[in-house]
Amino acid sequence: KLKKFENGTWHVVPTEDHVKMTKLDGQVWLALLNLLLSPECQRKYHFDGFNKCQLLKLRAFLTDVLVDQLPNLVEMQRFLSHLAVTEPAPPKKDLILEQVPVIRDHILKKNTGKWEAIAKQQVKGVFSPTEEELKLQACRWSRIYSLDMMEALAPERPCCRVCGAEAAKRCSRCRNEWYCTRACQVQHWQKHKAACDLMAGAPR
Repeated sequence: KLKKFENGTWHVVPTEDHVKMTKLDGQVWLALLNLLLSPECQRKYHFDGFNKCQLLKLRAFLTDVLVDQLPNLVEMQRFLSHLAVTEPAPPKKDLILEQVPVIRDHILKKNTGKWEAIAKQQVKGVFSPTEEELKLQACRWSRIYSLDMMEALAPERPCCRVCGAEAAKRCSRCRNEWYCTRACQVQHWQKHKAACDLMAGAPR
C-alpha cells in the first residue's frame, strides 16, 4: 500500500490517486520554483559543476502528469533545460571574509613543547589559589563594588536631601543620605532616624 503524509498524518492512497500531488508536495515544488527563478538567487548562487548536477536531477521528477497539476512548473522545466546546455556566470559576491589564524599560529609556535608545564602552572596558580590569594581577591572585589567607587563613577554629583544643593557629606552610619552642610543633616535627622537605624543594623 502507498501512504502519503498529509495534514499531520499518514494516509493510504487509493490506486487511482497514486500520481496525484499532495499539498505538501506542491509547497516544495513552489518553493523550488521561486528560489531557482529568482533573479537575486541566480545572481548569488554558485552554479558550479556539483550544484548544477544536483539541480538537473529535478528533471526526472518533472513528469507531464506533475506539470498538468501545477502548470507553473513549465517555467522550471525551461530553466533546467537552459541550465543543462549553458555555463552560468560565477556569482557576484559583495563581501569576502577569510579567516586568518595569525594569533593562534603565533601562540602554537611560541609554546610548542611547553604545554605540560603551562598546564601545571595553571593548575597551581589559577585553579588552586592559596588562602592568602583568595583573601586578596576578595578584598579587590570588595573595593571594586564599594559604594564610594560606584558613586565616584556616577556622571552626576549627589544632591542634598534637604535643600537639593550639591552635597559633599553623607550620613556616616547608613551612608545612604547626602547633605551639603551639617545644618541640613541635623534638620533632617528626625525624619531620617528610623531608616538610618534600620540600614545601619542591616548586614553588609
